[in-house]
Amino acid sequence: MADRSLRGMRLGAQSLQSEEGVAFSPRASHTYACASCGRETTMVFAAEADAPDTWECRYCGQEATLLVDDKPVEVDRAEAKAPRSHWDMLLERRTEAELEELLQERLTYLRSRRGQDANV
Repeated sequence: MADRSLRGMRLGAQSLQSEEGVAFSPRASHTYACASCGRETTMVFAAEADAPDTWECRYCGQEATLLVDDKPVEVDRAEAKAPRSHWDMLLERRTEAELEELLQERLTYLRSRRGQDANV
């Protein structure tokens, strides 16, 4: 039994499972060129996945553009929606007059808790 012990084995550090009979999914490499630093970044995606038109450059962090046949893909910036701010979301639910009224109510409440005059 002593000759079959796991002495010296780093338990948990290495997998004892082999890769026999494992079929990996097909993969495709896509190259992205960065206009800022001039370097190329290669990313691997599943073959059936659509590669995004832009990817973050791994060297400088700027936006890199997908290369198709060694030419950059045209990225349509008009499609990108501007992110909504908290103020925009508030205005979707209430008018500015309603918001002003709520602000005054809240200020009156807070001032009354502090014992201050409401007309300050």
